[in-house]
Amino acid sequence: MSIQRAANRPDPFRRRAAALAALFAAAAVATAPSRAAEAVAWGAWTQWGDLGNGRYRNPVLPADYSDLDAIRVGDDYYAISSTFQFSPGMAVLHSRDLVNWETVGHAVSDLTQMSPELDWRRMNRYGRGIWAGTIRHHAGRFWIYFGTPDEGYFMTSAAQAEGPWTPLKRVLPEAGWDDCAPFWDDDGKGYLVGTHFSDDYKIHLWELGADNASLVPGTDEVIYQSKGSEASKLYKFNGTYYHFFSEVQADGRVMMMRRAPSIHGPWSDKRQLMRGDTAAMEPNQGGIVQGPDGNWYFFTHHGSGDWAGRAASLLPVHWIDGWPVIGQPDTAGIGTMVWEGRMPAAPSTRRFPQGGNDDFNAAALAPVWEWNYQPRAGKWSLAARPGHLRLHAFPGLDGGNLLKVGNVLTQRVVRARDPAFVARLDLAGMADGQHAGLAHFTAQPWAANPAASSASAGVVMVEGRRYLEVSRDGTYTRLQPWPHDLIWLRSAWGLDGKATLAVSADGKRFVPLLSDVALTWGAYRGSRVGLFTFNPDGERGYVDVDKVTYDIDGAAR
Repeated sequence: MSIQRAANRPDPFRRRAAALAALFAAAAVATAPSRAAEAVAWGAWTQWGDLGNGRYRNPVLPADYSDLDAIRVGDDYYAISSTFQFSPGMAVLHSRDLVNWETVGHAVSDLTQMSPELDWRRMNRYGRGIWAGTIRHHAGRFWIYFGTPDEGYFMTSAAQAEGPWTPLKRVLPEAGWDDCAPFWDDDGKGYLVGTHFSDDYKIHLWELGADNASLVPGTDEVIYQSKGSEASKLYKFNGTYYHFFSEVQADGRVMMMRRAPSIHGPWSDKRQLMRGDTAAMEPNQGGIVQGPDGNWYFFTHHGSGDWAGRAASLLPVHWIDGWPVIGQPDTAGIGTMVWEGRMPAAPSTRRFPQGGNDDFNAAALAPVWEWNYQPRAGKWSLAARPGHLRLHAFPGLDGGNLLKVGNVLTQRVVRARDPAFVARLDLAGMADGQHAGLAHFTAQPWAANPAASSASAGVVMVEGRRYLEVSRDGTYTRLQPWPHDLIWLRSAWGLDGKATLAVSADGKRFVPLLSDVALTWGAYRGSRVGLFTFNPDGERGYVDVDKVTYDIDGAAR
Protein backbone atom coordinates (compact mmCIF):
# COMPACT_ATOMS: atom_id res chain seq x y z
CA MET A 1 0.00 0.00 0.00
CA SER A 2 1.30 3.47 -0.79
CA ILE A 3 1.94 5.96 1.99
CA GLN A 4 1.98 9.47 0.55
CA ARG A 5 4.15 12.10 2.19
CA ALA A 6 3.00 15.56 3.21
CA ALA A 7 4.41 17.19 0.09
CA ASN A 8 2.14 15.06 -2.10
CA ARG A 9 -1.11 15.52 -0.22
CA PRO A 10 -4.02 16.92 -2.24
CA ASP A 11 -5.19 20.53 -2.06
CA PRO A 12 -8.20 19.83 0.21
CA PHE A 13 -5.79 18.84 2.97
CA ARG A 14 -3.78 22.05 2.54
CA ARG A 15 -6.98 24.03 2.91
CA ARG A 16 -7.68 22.31 6.23
CA ALA A 17 -4.23 23.12 7.62
CA ALA A 18 -5.22 26.58 8.87
CA ALA A 19 -8.22 25.24 10.76
CA LEU A 20 -6.16 22.44 12.25
CA ALA A 21 -3.41 24.85 13.31
CA ALA A 22 -5.95 26.96 15.13
CA LEU A 23 -7.23 23.88 16.90
CA PHE A 24 -3.76 22.83 18.01
CA ALA A 25 -2.82 26.32 19.22
CA ALA A 26 -5.95 27.41 21.06
CA ALA A 27 -8.61 24.70 20.56
CA ALA A 28 -10.87 27.53 19.46
CA VAL A 29 -12.20 26.26 16.15
CA ALA A 30 -15.24 23.99 16.28
CA THR A 31 -16.96 22.31 13.36
CA ALA A 32 -20.09 20.25 14.01
CA PRO A 33 -20.43 16.79 12.41
CA SER A 34 -22.64 16.62 9.36
CA ARG A 35 -26.25 15.63 9.98
CA ALA A 36 -27.95 12.79 8.16
CA ALA A 37 -29.57 13.56 4.86
CA GLU A 38 -33.23 12.76 4.47
CA ALA A 39 -33.49 9.04 3.76
CA VAL A 40 -36.20 7.29 1.79
CA ALA A 41 -37.78 3.84 1.98
CA TRP A 42 -35.55 1.34 3.81
CA GLY A 43 -33.45 3.00 6.48
CA ALA A 44 -35.56 6.14 6.80
CA TRP A 45 -36.54 5.40 10.38
CA THR A 46 -36.06 8.06 13.03
CA GLN A 47 -37.47 5.78 15.73
CA TRP A 48 -36.79 2.11 16.28
CA GLY A 49 -36.91 -0.51 19.02
CA ASP A 50 -38.61 0.21 22.34
CA LEU A 51 -40.70 3.39 21.95
CA GLY A 52 -41.15 3.76 25.70
CA ASN A 53 -44.95 3.73 25.50
CA GLY A 54 -45.60 -0.02 25.55
CA ARG A 55 -44.93 -0.38 21.85
CA TYR A 56 -41.93 -1.08 19.63
CA ARG A 57 -40.97 -0.25 16.08
CA ASN A 58 -38.94 -2.32 13.63
CA PRO A 59 -36.13 -2.80 13.19
CA VAL A 60 -35.49 -3.47 16.85
CA LEU A 61 -31.75 -3.78 16.11
CA PRO A 62 -30.76 -1.44 13.24
CA ALA A 63 -27.26 -2.89 13.01
CA ASP A 64 -25.45 -5.94 11.66
CA TYR A 65 -27.05 -8.86 13.53
CA SER A 66 -27.10 -11.42 10.76
CA ASP A 67 -28.24 -15.05 10.69
CA LEU A 68 -30.29 -14.84 13.87
CA ASP A 69 -31.77 -17.63 15.90
CA ALA A 70 -33.67 -17.23 19.18
CA ILE A 71 -35.13 -19.29 22.02
CA ARG A 72 -36.96 -18.69 25.30
CA VAL A 73 -35.82 -20.30 28.56
CA GLY A 74 -38.24 -19.43 31.36
CA ASP A 75 -38.83 -15.70 31.16
CA ASP A 76 -35.56 -15.03 29.34
CA TYR A 77 -34.82 -14.92 25.63
CA TYR A 78 -31.47 -15.76 24.08
CA ALA A 79 -30.29 -15.20 20.53
CA ILE A 80 -27.15 -15.78 18.48
CA SER A 81 -25.75 -13.95 15.48
CA SER A 82 -23.06 -15.00 13.01
CA THR A 83 -19.70 -13.20 13.18
CA PHE A 84 -17.73 -14.46 10.14
CA GLN A 85 -14.02 -13.62 10.71
CA PHE A 86 -14.52 -11.51 13.84
CA SER A 87 -13.25 -12.77 17.20
CA PRO A 88 -14.52 -13.86 19.63
CA GLY A 89 -17.04 -15.59 17.41
CA MET A 90 -20.80 -16.18 17.44
CA ALA A 91 -22.35 -13.36 19.46
CA VAL A 92 -24.75 -14.40 22.24
CA LEU A 93 -27.54 -11.96 23.15
CA HIS A 94 -30.04 -11.82 26.03
CA SER A 95 -33.41 -10.11 26.38
CA ARG A 96 -36.42 -10.07 28.66
CA ASP A 97 -38.84 -8.77 26.06
CA LEU A 98 -37.50 -9.64 22.55
CA VAL A 99 -36.97 -5.92 21.83
CA ASN A 100 -34.28 -4.72 24.25
CA TRP A 101 -31.16 -6.86 23.84
CA GLU A 102 -27.67 -6.91 25.30
CA THR A 103 -24.58 -8.83 24.27
CA VAL A 104 -23.65 -11.24 27.06
CA GLY A 105 -20.82 -13.13 25.41
CA HIS A 106 -19.56 -15.21 22.52
CA ALA A 107 -19.55 -18.95 22.00
CA VAL A 108 -16.15 -19.23 20.26
CA SER A 109 -13.17 -17.68 22.06
CA ASP A 110 -10.50 -18.99 19.68
CA LEU A 111 -11.21 -19.02 15.94
CA THR A 112 -8.14 -21.15 15.24
CA GLN A 113 -10.13 -24.12 16.58
CA MET A 114 -11.75 -24.00 13.14
CA SER A 115 -8.88 -22.98 10.86
CA PRO A 116 -5.49 -21.21 10.93
CA GLU A 117 -6.84 -19.06 8.09
CA LEU A 118 -8.82 -17.16 10.76
CA ASP A 119 -5.67 -16.18 12.65
CA TRP A 120 -3.79 -12.84 12.54
CA ARG A 121 -0.99 -14.63 10.69
CA ARG A 122 -3.19 -15.30 7.60
CA MET A 123 -6.45 -13.29 7.81
CA ASN A 124 -7.89 -15.16 4.86
CA ARG A 125 -11.60 -15.65 5.52
CA TYR A 126 -13.49 -12.49 4.56
CA GLY A 127 -17.04 -13.48 3.71
CA ARG A 128 -16.47 -16.89 5.31
CA GLY A 129 -15.71 -18.00 8.87
CA ILE A 130 -18.69 -18.44 11.23
CA TRP A 131 -21.95 -18.49 9.30
CA ALA A 132 -25.48 -19.11 10.57
CA GLY A 133 -26.11 -21.27 13.61
CA THR A 134 -28.79 -22.44 16.01
CA ILE A 135 -29.08 -22.11 19.79
CA ARG A 136 -31.11 -24.58 21.85
CA HIS A 137 -31.60 -25.44 25.54
CA HIS A 138 -31.57 -29.18 26.19
CA ALA A 139 -30.86 -31.34 29.24
CA GLY A 140 -30.10 -28.29 31.39
CA ARG A 141 -27.50 -26.85 28.98
CA PHE A 142 -27.30 -24.39 26.12
CA TRP A 143 -26.17 -25.82 22.78
CA ILE A 144 -24.96 -23.98 19.69
CA TYR A 145 -24.42 -25.62 16.31
CA PHE A 146 -23.08 -23.69 13.33
CA GLY A 147 -21.18 -24.09 10.10
CA THR A 148 -18.30 -22.56 8.23
CA PRO A 149 -18.38 -22.94 4.44
CA ASP A 150 -14.81 -24.24 4.32
CA GLU A 151 -14.46 -26.36 7.46
CA GLY A 152 -17.86 -27.94 8.11
CA TYR A 153 -20.21 -28.11 11.12
CA PHE A 154 -19.21 -27.44 14.74
CA MET A 155 -20.90 -27.51 18.13
CA THR A 156 -20.30 -26.20 21.64
CA SER A 157 -22.33 -26.13 24.86
CA ALA A 158 -22.47 -24.26 28.16
CA ALA A 159 -24.28 -24.35 31.47
CA GLN A 160 -25.24 -20.70 31.01
CA ALA A 161 -25.48 -18.51 27.94
CA GLU A 162 -22.76 -16.17 29.18
CA GLY A 163 -20.34 -19.09 29.09
CA PRO A 164 -17.82 -20.49 29.46
CA TRP A 165 -18.52 -22.52 26.33
CA THR A 166 -16.80 -25.85 25.77
CA PRO A 167 -14.06 -26.15 23.13
CA LEU A 168 -15.48 -26.69 19.66
CA LYS A 169 -16.18 -30.18 18.41
CA ARG A 170 -16.34 -30.82 14.69
CA VAL A 171 -19.59 -32.55 13.82
CA LEU A 172 -19.12 -32.73 10.04
CA PRO A 173 -15.56 -32.15 8.70
CA GLU A 174 -16.48 -31.24 5.14
CA ALA A 175 -16.68 -28.04 3.08
CA GLY A 176 -19.79 -26.87 1.27
CA TRP A 177 -22.36 -26.96 4.10
CA ASP A 178 -24.29 -24.22 5.92
CA ASP A 179 -27.20 -23.39 8.23
CA CYS A 180 -27.41 -26.42 10.50
CA ALA A 181 -29.84 -26.89 13.40
CA PRO A 182 -30.20 -29.56 16.10
CA PHE A 183 -33.50 -30.99 17.32
CA TRP A 184 -34.16 -33.22 20.31
CA ASP A 185 -37.40 -35.18 20.39
CA ASP A 186 -39.47 -35.89 23.48
CA ASP A 187 -37.56 -39.12 24.06
CA GLY A 188 -34.23 -37.25 24.09
CA LYS A 189 -33.09 -38.53 20.71
CA GLY A 190 -31.17 -35.91 18.76
CA TYR A 191 -31.17 -34.95 15.09
CA LEU A 192 -29.34 -32.45 12.92
CA VAL A 193 -30.61 -30.75 9.78
CA GLY A 194 -28.45 -28.76 7.37
CA THR A 195 -27.96 -27.59 3.79
CA HIS A 196 -25.35 -28.89 1.35
CA PHE A 197 -25.17 -25.66 -0.61
CA SER A 198 -22.38 -26.96 -2.85
CA ASP A 199 -24.70 -29.79 -3.96
CA ASP A 200 -27.61 -27.75 -5.29
CA TYR A 201 -28.87 -26.77 -1.81
CA LYS A 202 -30.04 -30.23 -0.76
CA ILE A 203 -31.26 -30.29 2.85
CA HIS A 204 -30.06 -33.32 4.84
CA LEU A 205 -31.26 -34.88 8.08
CA TRP A 206 -29.10 -37.06 10.37
CA GLU A 207 -29.43 -38.68 13.75
CA LEU A 208 -27.05 -37.28 16.36
CA GLY A 209 -24.84 -39.60 18.35
CA ALA A 210 -25.24 -39.94 22.10
CA ASP A 211 -22.48 -37.35 22.60
CA ASN A 212 -24.47 -34.80 20.55
CA ALA A 213 -21.22 -34.08 18.70
CA SER A 214 -21.27 -36.76 16.01
CA LEU A 215 -23.55 -38.02 13.23
CA VAL A 216 -24.78 -41.60 13.32
CA PRO A 217 -23.47 -43.39 10.19
CA GLY A 218 -26.14 -44.55 7.79
CA THR A 219 -28.81 -42.10 8.99
CA ASP A 220 -28.22 -39.40 6.37
CA GLU A 221 -31.29 -38.64 4.25
CA VAL A 222 -32.16 -35.78 1.91
CA ILE A 223 -35.50 -34.34 3.01
CA TYR A 224 -35.84 -31.36 0.66
CA GLN A 225 -34.24 -29.36 -2.16
CA SER A 226 -35.12 -26.15 -3.97
CA LYS A 227 -33.47 -23.00 -5.27
CA GLY A 228 -31.42 -21.61 -2.40
CA SER A 229 -33.13 -23.77 0.23
CA GLU A 230 -31.36 -23.19 3.55
CA ALA A 231 -31.83 -21.68 7.05
CA SER A 232 -33.51 -24.88 8.26
CA LYS A 233 -34.99 -25.29 11.72
CA LEU A 234 -36.91 -28.23 13.17
CA TYR A 235 -39.76 -27.65 15.62
CA LYS A 236 -42.41 -29.78 17.29
CA PHE A 237 -45.70 -28.08 18.09
CA ASN A 238 -48.60 -30.03 19.60
CA GLY A 239 -47.15 -33.35 18.50
CA THR A 240 -46.59 -32.29 14.88
CA TYR A 241 -43.11 -31.90 13.38
CA TYR A 242 -42.36 -28.74 11.42
CA HIS A 243 -39.48 -28.14 9.00
CA PHE A 244 -38.90 -24.40 8.66
CA PHE A 245 -36.61 -23.06 5.90
CA SER A 246 -36.15 -20.29 3.36
CA GLU A 247 -35.81 -20.44 -0.40
CA VAL A 248 -35.60 -18.13 -3.39
CA GLN A 249 -38.74 -17.45 -5.41
CA ALA A 250 -39.75 -14.86 -7.99
CA ASP A 251 -40.54 -12.27 -5.30
CA GLY A 252 -37.26 -12.82 -3.46
CA ARG A 253 -36.18 -15.00 -0.55
CA VAL A 254 -39.20 -16.22 1.43
CA MET A 255 -39.95 -18.35 4.48
CA MET A 256 -41.45 -21.78 3.95
CA MET A 257 -42.59 -24.61 6.16
CA ARG A 258 -43.59 -28.28 5.88
CA ARG A 259 -45.07 -30.52 8.55
CA ALA A 260 -45.28 -34.23 9.25
CA PRO A 261 -46.55 -36.72 11.85
CA SER A 262 -43.01 -38.11 12.24
CA ILE A 263 -39.51 -36.67 12.08
CA HIS A 264 -38.96 -38.94 9.06
CA GLY A 265 -42.15 -37.82 7.30
CA PRO A 266 -44.13 -38.07 5.20
CA TRP A 267 -43.79 -34.31 4.85
CA SER A 268 -46.66 -32.17 3.58
CA ASP A 269 -46.45 -29.78 0.68
CA LYS A 270 -44.67 -26.58 1.59
CA ARG A 271 -46.58 -23.58 2.89
CA GLN A 272 -45.35 -20.02 2.36
CA LEU A 273 -45.40 -18.17 5.67
CA MET A 274 -44.67 -14.62 4.50
CA ARG A 275 -44.57 -12.69 1.25
CA GLY A 276 -41.25 -11.92 -0.29
CA ASP A 277 -40.56 -8.29 0.57
CA THR A 278 -37.58 -6.76 -1.19
CA ALA A 279 -38.56 -3.26 -0.01
CA ALA A 280 -38.11 -4.52 3.58
CA MET A 281 -34.80 -6.21 2.62
CA GLU A 282 -36.27 -9.73 2.70
CA PRO A 283 -36.84 -10.73 6.34
CA ASN A 284 -36.34 -14.50 6.27
CA GLN A 285 -34.03 -16.12 8.81
CA GLY A 286 -34.49 -16.37 12.56
CA GLY A 287 -36.26 -18.14 15.39
CA ILE A 288 -39.92 -18.77 16.24
CA VAL A 289 -40.64 -18.33 19.96
CA GLN A 290 -43.66 -18.30 22.23
CA GLY A 291 -43.85 -15.75 25.01
CA PRO A 292 -44.99 -16.51 28.56
CA ASP A 293 -48.30 -14.81 27.69
CA GLY A 294 -48.96 -17.40 24.97
CA ASN A 295 -48.32 -15.06 22.05
CA TRP A 296 -45.91 -16.11 19.30
CA TYR A 297 -43.15 -14.12 17.63
CA PHE A 298 -40.48 -14.40 14.95
CA PHE A 299 -37.11 -12.74 15.60
CA THR A 300 -35.45 -12.34 12.21
CA HIS A 301 -32.73 -10.61 10.27
CA HIS A 302 -33.37 -8.77 7.02
CA GLY A 303 -31.42 -10.86 4.57
CA SER A 304 -30.37 -8.27 1.99
CA GLY A 305 -27.71 -6.12 3.57
CA ASP A 306 -26.54 -2.54 3.21
CA TRP A 307 -23.86 -0.35 4.80
CA ALA A 308 -25.22 -1.08 8.29
CA GLY A 309 -25.39 -4.81 7.62
CA ARG A 310 -28.44 -6.99 8.17
CA ALA A 311 -30.79 -5.49 10.75
CA ALA A 312 -33.12 -7.43 13.06
CA SER A 313 -36.89 -7.15 13.44
CA LEU A 314 -39.57 -8.74 15.60
CA LEU A 315 -42.69 -9.95 13.80
CA PRO A 316 -45.92 -11.35 15.24
CA VAL A 317 -46.86 -14.94 14.42
CA HIS A 318 -50.50 -15.93 13.80
CA TRP A 319 -51.48 -19.59 13.82
CA ILE A 320 -53.80 -20.29 10.87
CA ASP A 321 -54.96 -23.84 10.14
CA GLY A 322 -52.02 -25.21 12.09
CA TRP A 323 -49.41 -23.03 10.35
CA PRO A 324 -47.40 -20.22 12.03
CA VAL A 325 -48.01 -17.36 9.59
CA ILE A 326 -45.41 -14.61 10.06
CA GLY A 327 -46.43 -10.95 10.05
CA GLN A 328 -49.90 -9.63 9.23
CA PRO A 329 -51.87 -12.22 7.21
CA ASP A 330 -53.28 -11.01 3.90
CA THR A 331 -56.46 -12.27 2.27
CA ALA A 332 -54.63 -15.40 1.10
CA GLY A 333 -53.42 -16.15 4.62
CA ILE A 334 -49.78 -15.27 3.86
CA GLY A 335 -47.96 -12.85 6.14
CA THR A 336 -46.81 -9.34 5.30
CA MET A 337 -44.29 -7.03 6.96
CA VAL A 338 -45.27 -5.42 10.28
CA TRP A 339 -43.38 -2.30 11.33
CA GLU A 340 -44.86 -1.61 14.75
CA GLY A 341 -46.43 -3.63 17.56
CA ARG A 342 -47.13 -4.00 21.26
CA MET A 343 -44.19 -4.90 23.47
CA PRO A 344 -44.22 -8.65 24.22
CA ALA A 345 -43.52 -7.96 27.92
CA ALA A 346 -43.84 -5.14 30.41
CA PRO A 347 -41.56 -2.19 29.60
CA SER A 348 -38.02 -2.65 30.80
CA THR A 349 -34.84 -0.62 30.65
CA ARG A 350 -34.03 0.30 27.07
CA ARG A 351 -31.00 -1.73 26.03
CA PHE A 352 -29.01 -2.10 22.86
CA PRO A 353 -26.18 -4.58 22.25
CA GLN A 354 -23.75 -1.93 20.96
CA GLY A 355 -22.66 1.46 22.22
CA GLY A 356 -22.20 2.97 25.65
CA ASN A 357 -19.02 3.99 27.42
CA ASP A 358 -15.97 1.82 28.03
CA ASP A 359 -13.17 3.01 30.31
CA PHE A 360 -11.40 -0.38 30.18
CA ASN A 361 -11.43 -0.86 33.94
CA ALA A 362 -12.77 -4.42 33.75
CA ALA A 363 -10.59 -7.52 33.84
CA ALA A 364 -11.82 -8.59 30.39
CA LEU A 365 -12.93 -6.81 27.25
CA ALA A 366 -16.62 -6.00 27.19
CA PRO A 367 -18.57 -8.37 24.91
CA VAL A 368 -19.59 -5.50 22.61
CA TRP A 369 -16.06 -5.64 21.16
CA GLU A 370 -14.81 -8.02 18.46
CA TRP A 371 -11.35 -8.20 16.90
CA ASN A 372 -10.88 -8.45 13.16
CA TYR A 373 -9.65 -12.08 13.09
CA GLN A 374 -8.11 -13.93 16.02
CA PRO A 375 -5.82 -11.40 17.72
CA ARG A 376 -2.18 -11.95 18.50
CA ALA A 377 -1.70 -13.01 22.11
CA GLY A 378 0.52 -10.68 24.10
CA LYS A 379 0.02 -7.73 21.76
CA TRP A 380 -2.89 -6.22 23.66
CA SER A 381 -3.51 -5.85 27.38
CA LEU A 382 -5.90 -4.48 29.97
CA ALA A 383 -3.38 -5.06 32.76
CA ALA A 384 -0.27 -3.25 31.49
CA ARG A 385 -1.81 0.08 32.46
CA PRO A 386 -4.99 -0.31 34.54
CA GLY A 387 -7.90 1.66 33.15
CA HIS A 388 -6.50 1.54 29.62
CA LEU A 389 -6.45 -0.84 26.67
CA ARG A 390 -2.87 -1.11 25.44
CA LEU A 391 -2.45 -1.98 21.77
CA HIS A 392 1.06 -2.96 20.66
CA ALA A 393 2.15 -2.31 17.09
CA PHE A 394 3.64 -4.89 14.73
CA PRO A 395 3.77 -5.25 10.93
CA GLY A 396 0.61 -6.14 9.05
CA LEU A 397 0.51 -8.70 6.28
CA ASP A 398 0.17 -6.17 3.46
CA GLY A 399 1.71 -2.82 4.31
CA GLY A 400 -0.96 -0.33 5.33
CA ASN A 401 -3.91 -2.46 4.21
CA LEU A 402 -6.21 -2.24 7.23
CA LEU A 403 -7.85 -5.53 6.23
CA LYS A 404 -4.52 -7.25 6.88
CA VAL A 405 -3.55 -5.55 10.14
CA GLY A 406 -3.55 -7.78 13.20
CA ASN A 407 -4.54 -5.32 15.94
CA VAL A 408 -7.96 -3.98 14.89
CA LEU A 409 -10.71 -3.87 17.54
CA THR A 410 -14.24 -3.18 16.29
CA GLN A 411 -17.90 -2.61 16.99
CA ARG A 412 -20.89 -2.71 14.64
CA VAL A 413 -22.10 0.45 12.93
CA VAL A 414 -25.67 1.39 13.90
CA ARG A 415 -28.09 2.88 11.40
CA ALA A 416 -29.58 5.68 13.48
CA ARG A 417 -30.07 9.44 13.21
CA ASP A 418 -26.88 10.71 14.81
CA PRO A 419 -24.41 8.12 16.16
CA ALA A 420 -20.89 9.07 17.16
CA PHE A 421 -17.92 6.90 18.14
CA VAL A 422 -15.25 8.79 20.11
CA ALA A 423 -11.95 7.38 21.37
CA ARG A 424 -9.34 9.01 23.60
CA LEU A 425 -5.81 7.73 22.96
CA ASP A 426 -2.55 8.31 24.82
CA LEU A 427 0.24 8.44 22.24
CA ALA A 428 3.26 8.68 24.55
CA GLY A 429 4.33 5.10 23.81
CA MET A 430 4.43 5.44 20.04
CA ALA A 431 7.59 4.51 18.11
CA ASP A 432 8.97 5.52 14.73
CA GLY A 433 7.01 3.99 11.88
CA GLN A 434 3.90 3.34 13.98
CA HIS A 435 0.39 4.18 12.81
CA ALA A 436 -2.63 4.33 15.13
CA GLY A 437 -6.15 5.66 14.97
CA LEU A 438 -9.82 5.13 14.23
CA ALA A 439 -11.09 3.30 11.15
CA HIS A 440 -14.15 2.20 9.21
CA PHE A 441 -13.88 -0.82 6.93
CA THR A 442 -15.62 -3.55 5.01
CA ALA A 443 -14.21 -6.10 2.57
CA GLN A 444 -15.10 -7.90 -0.61
CA PRO A 445 -15.55 -11.69 -0.47
CA TRP A 446 -13.44 -14.36 -2.16
CA ALA A 447 -10.97 -11.90 -3.67
CA ALA A 448 -7.39 -10.99 -2.89
CA ASN A 449 -8.76 -8.82 -0.06
CA PRO A 450 -7.52 -5.42 -1.20
CA ALA A 451 -8.10 -2.51 1.19
CA ALA A 452 -11.43 -1.71 -0.43
CA SER A 453 -13.86 0.62 1.31
CA SER A 454 -11.64 1.46 4.26
CA ALA A 455 -10.95 4.86 5.78
CA SER A 456 -9.03 6.03 8.82
CA ALA A 457 -7.95 9.06 10.78
CA GLY A 458 -5.12 8.99 13.26
CA VAL A 459 -1.44 9.57 13.90
CA VAL A 460 1.86 8.35 12.45
CA MET A 461 5.28 8.78 14.06
CA VAL A 462 8.24 9.66 11.83
CA GLU A 463 11.76 10.51 13.06
CA GLY A 464 10.55 11.15 16.56
CA ARG A 465 7.64 13.42 15.57
CA ARG A 466 3.95 12.59 15.46
CA TYR A 467 1.79 13.70 12.55
CA LEU A 468 -1.90 13.52 11.85
CA GLU A 469 -2.76 11.30 8.91
CA VAL A 470 -5.75 9.97 7.03
CA SER A 471 -6.17 7.00 4.71
CA ARG A 472 -8.58 5.84 2.04
CA ASP A 473 -8.43 2.28 0.75
CA GLY A 474 -4.87 1.76 1.97
CA THR A 475 -3.38 5.03 0.70
CA TYR A 476 -2.11 7.18 3.58
CA THR A 477 -1.75 10.97 3.56
CA ARG A 478 0.37 12.68 6.19
CA LEU A 479 -0.92 16.00 7.53
CA GLN A 480 0.68 18.41 9.98
CA PRO A 481 2.47 17.65 13.25
CA TRP A 482 0.52 16.64 16.33
CA PRO A 483 2.44 17.92 19.36
CA HIS A 484 0.12 16.47 22.02
CA ASP A 485 0.39 13.17 23.91
CA LEU A 486 -3.41 12.83 23.90
CA ILE A 487 -5.79 12.75 20.96
CA TRP A 488 -9.55 12.40 20.63
CA LEU A 489 -10.75 10.79 17.40
CA ARG A 490 -14.39 10.76 16.37
CA SER A 491 -16.52 9.28 13.64
CA ALA A 492 -20.06 10.61 13.28
CA TRP A 493 -22.62 9.49 10.71
CA GLY A 494 -26.34 9.42 10.09
CA LEU A 495 -29.09 7.70 8.16
CA ASP A 496 -27.39 8.63 4.90
CA GLY A 497 -24.46 6.32 5.68
CA LYS A 498 -21.84 9.06 5.30
CA ALA A 499 -19.29 9.46 8.06
CA THR A 500 -17.12 12.39 9.12
CA LEU A 501 -13.84 11.53 10.81
CA ALA A 502 -12.62 14.31 13.08
CA VAL A 503 -9.88 15.14 15.60
CA SER A 504 -9.72 17.09 18.83
CA ALA A 505 -7.05 18.21 21.27
CA ASP A 506 -9.45 18.52 24.21
CA GLY A 507 -12.39 16.21 23.49
CA LYS A 508 -14.74 19.15 23.02
CA ARG A 509 -13.83 20.96 19.82
CA PHE A 510 -13.47 18.69 16.78
CA VAL A 511 -12.14 19.51 13.32
CA PRO A 512 -12.99 17.19 10.41
CA LEU A 513 -10.17 15.32 8.68
CA LEU A 514 -12.30 13.26 6.28
CA SER A 515 -15.87 14.11 5.32
CA ASP A 516 -18.59 12.28 3.41
CA VAL A 517 -16.95 8.88 3.85
CA ALA A 518 -19.49 6.49 2.30
CA LEU A 519 -19.96 3.48 4.56
CA THR A 520 -20.30 0.29 2.56
CA TRP A 521 -21.40 -3.34 2.53
CA GLY A 522 -19.05 -6.19 1.65
CA ALA A 523 -18.32 -9.82 2.42
CA TYR A 524 -21.85 -10.17 3.85
CA ARG A 525 -21.03 -7.55 6.48
CA GLY A 526 -21.91 -3.94 7.14
CA SER A 527 -19.33 -1.31 7.96
CA ARG A 528 -17.34 -1.60 11.18
CA VAL A 529 -15.94 1.19 13.30
CA GLY A 530 -12.93 0.58 15.48
CA LEU A 531 -9.39 1.20 16.65
CA PHE A 532 -6.11 0.05 15.15
CA THR A 533 -2.35 0.24 15.33
CA PHE A 534 0.45 -1.26 13.24
CA ASN A 535 4.10 -0.61 12.44
CA PRO A 536 5.51 -1.69 9.07
CA ASP A 537 9.04 -1.09 10.39
CA GLY A 538 8.95 -3.68 13.16
CA GLU A 539 7.46 -4.78 16.45
CA ARG A 540 7.70 -1.60 18.44
CA GLY A 541 5.48 1.07 19.90
CA TYR A 542 2.07 1.06 21.52
CA VAL A 543 -0.93 3.27 22.21
CA ASP A 544 -3.12 3.31 25.30
CA VAL A 545 -6.86 3.68 24.71
CA ASP A 546 -8.20 5.54 27.73
CA LYS A 547 -11.90 5.66 26.94
CA VAL A 548 -14.39 5.00 24.16
CA THR A 549 -17.83 6.60 24.02
CA TYR A 550 -20.27 5.21 21.48
CA ASP A 551 -23.38 7.39 21.50
CA ILE A 552 -26.00 5.60 19.43
CA ASP A 553 -28.65 8.28 18.94
CA GLY A 554 -26.96 11.57 19.77
CA ALA A 555 -28.73 11.95 23.11
CA ALA A 556 -25.45 12.71 24.88
CA ARG A 557 -24.50 15.58 22.55
